Amino acid sequence: MTPRSRTNQLLYQAELLLETSSGSDEPAEARRMATEEGALALFELALQSLLREVTEHARLERHDWRELLGAEGAGIAELHRLRELAAQPDSWLAWLVDRLEALHSSDGAARRISGAARGLIAVGSAAALGEELRWCLAEAKAELAALRETSQEW
Repeated sequence: MTPRSRTNQLLYQAELLLETSSGSDEPAEARRMATEEGALALFELALQSLLREVTEHARLERHDWRELLGAEGAGIAELHRLRELAAQPDSWLAWLVDRLEALHSSDGAARRISGAARGLIAVGSAAALGEELRWCLAEAKAELAALRETSQEW
């Protein structure tokens, strides 16, 4: 499988997980949280795959997103573009990096929905992780074409 195919596959699998119904039985809340964190973990793998894909021409030894998107990352145009995107607080990549840090923390990324909040359509700016993941996946997929185009120019 090519890096491009793997990136596409992981993004698709993350979307599929988010479409899974958690049901309404007693463990439904835990199942929803597990599904959201599973989709987020797949998204992290997709980010790794994307970084491998757009830096193929540089023949990097490592493709850890923390290293490549950090200040000390390789000076590749695609990485520079992604670093700038990650620095914008309202961007999909800034959101993703924040949620991935939470995923790796002892608290995790998914949150329980309080009993009072379940019946409400929206609770302030506290959108469910699954809804935010859907938005983030759509934004990332829109960005892919441009990243792939500049990478292929090499």
